[in-house]
Amino acid sequence: MFKVTFAFEDGSVVETYANAGDNLLEIAREANVAIDAPCSGNASCGKCRVQLKSGELDSKKTLHIAEEEYNSGWRLACVSTVCADVTVLVPDIASAYKSRMKVADLSSKEEIAIFEKAKREIEFTGIMLSNSLDVVEVTMNPPSLDDTMPDNERLTRALRKFLNIKRVRIPYAVLKKLPDVLRDNNYQVKCILRTTPNDMFVYDIYGMEDNVVTCGLAVDIGTTTVSAVIINMENGEILAKGSAGNGQIRYGADVINRIIEQQKPGGKKKLQDAVIRETINPMIREMCRSAGISKNQIYRMCVASNTTMNHLFAGINADPLRMEPYIPAFFKTNSLFASDVGIDINQDAHIIVAPNIGSYVGGDITAGTLVSMIWNRPEFSLFIDLGTNGELVFGNSDFMMSCACSAGPAFEGGDISCGMRATDGAIEACTIDKETMEPTYRIVGAPGTKPIGLCGSGIIDVISELFMTGIINPKGKFVREGRRVKHDQYGMGSYVLAFEEEAGSVKDVEITEVDIDNFIRAKGAIFSAIRTMLSSLDFDVSMIDDVYVAGGIGSGINMKNAVTIGMFPDIPLDKFHYIGNSSLTGAYLMLLSTRAEQKTYELASNMTYLELSTVPTYMDEFVGACFIPHTDTSLFPGVMEQLTQQ
Repeated sequence: MFKVTFAFEDGSVVETYANAGDNLLEIAREANVAIDAPCSGNASCGKCRVQLKSGELDSKKTLHIAEEEYNSGWRLACVSTVCADVTVLVPDIASAYKSRMKVADLSSKEEIAIFEKAKREIEFTGIMLSNSLDVVEVTMNPPSLDDTMPDNERLTRALRKFLNIKRVRIPYAVLKKLPDVLRDNNYQVKCILRTTPNDMFVYDIYGMEDNVVTCGLAVDIGTTTVSAVIINMENGEILAKGSAGNGQIRYGADVINRIIEQQKPGGKKKLQDAVIRETINPMIREMCRSAGISKNQIYRMCVASNTTMNHLFAGINADPLRMEPYIPAFFKTNSLFASDVGIDINQDAHIIVAPNIGSYVGGDITAGTLVSMIWNRPEFSLFIDLGTNGELVFGNSDFMMSCACSAGPAFEGGDISCGMRATDGAIEACTIDKETMEPTYRIVGAPGTKPIGLCGSGIIDVISELFMTGIINPKGKFVREGRRVKHDQYGMGSYVLAFEEEAGSVKDVEITEVDIDNFIRAKGAIFSAIRTMLSSLDFDVSMIDDVYVAGGIGSGINMKNAVTIGMFPDIPLDKFHYIGNSSLTGAYLMLLSTRAEQKTYELASNMTYLELSTVPTYMDEFVGACFIPHTDTSLFPGVMEQLTQQ
């Protein structure tokens, strides 16, 4: 056995032990050390860089580590094995993907404004904000020698009379506390109930003097980030809001790598534990502490996520999703409870799952479609959710069509050498001076935070600025020289946003030609999907009345820059609307309103799914879009006009 020490830039260390020949990335995963590996250890992304500080590693040389860097101790964790006691430095950029858990300050109006707006809009359509959770007060006659009815039957009879429902279910958790609560309160109690026309379920029982709040939990399980809110189920008030990095990320940035990981021995439990025990449950504890409530007061949960995340969350084999004919275990289910999957709330809490409509168009999109309100407008609207997969919905109150394209992880920092999620140290907005080529940027985090890398919104800005200032050409190649433009030994160009001495990292924060090429492909996937879907309906971009953009790629997208690089169609900018994390907002509405939940199921069942791979013209559209802004410049007259005015 050899001692393996992971050291971090803040001075902390994690120590563990391993056998000779054990892979360093796998050792880090077992020790819960965050090292970014979007390719899941295939040595193709070059993100799992660590620096050998002492001891030895058996490590292959790769193209991702230059000779000078290798001589300075830099290695890829995924191609390194242990052969002696060793200490390695894990730089901030390698662990930046692991978003710090954040519980929002609800005194900030911005944190809750989107939910209040969604409530107003959904009520305006006539959908009532009510659900099946109730708090009822029940008074019973105490038992006597003449009335020897047992406690559970006594409560059952009283509830039947009160609500005129024959079937009453009292679970073990309530039965266990029933004798004490009844006697301590002279048989006058409050019951937390779920009532339907034919059934009544008793979640909990309290004394008359107890302050009872019925709470619900809405969760958006993204491939990269998990976000959640705890709400008062009676009035929809946000009691707590939080977010954290999805613990599954260390098994790969995309769903395919995670599905492959799930097939390994113990893989289902490993992936399920990563999202539930390591991510969601700690968030619940922090949010409950913030809201001053008990986790057992959370009686209902709603999950919105893509089809693969649903399967991994539930611990269900997801492998058929990646194998033709791509059939999941379920599109919708009504059979999950907190105790089934280990969610740390009331164990009898029912889990609502936002319905999926395809193997790669999931509940996050149906929930987002509900929020976008395109189903309630006569105008033709486009809803786009930017993530590891780009999902689109187009339509109006008469019809809706959806599709998904594999954009890759670039929008969330994957496939980009200095890419990262929108956490502390991420450059989220940028401008570049045309004459001096000097950048001005905004960084996520407290004032004084140094840049570590680029998140999605920052990448869009940087590439747009590089193009508009003539630093790169439409192919993404560097054509200007200056202090900020570097070339490596192979002639590969890069633009330095922050030199090592300015950055909060151990190297320059830069964007390379390879990065730009990867992002061009990602944006090309989005634009070609838009064009292909519209063409299949005999529409063109001029017929789009509104575009609703969702996704947590930064504080917001600069729509002008997104059009400039050819990601979105060249239409008037006032038609674009950034609606934030619509998946979480949709889960919130489904949790609060039974009718909104039913409406989401209706939307899913009535939506047409277009499989882009079956459309012959899609690949031609994609190839044409892999250019800035496009090989057909007539599609971007506004961008071309800007260039002539430069």
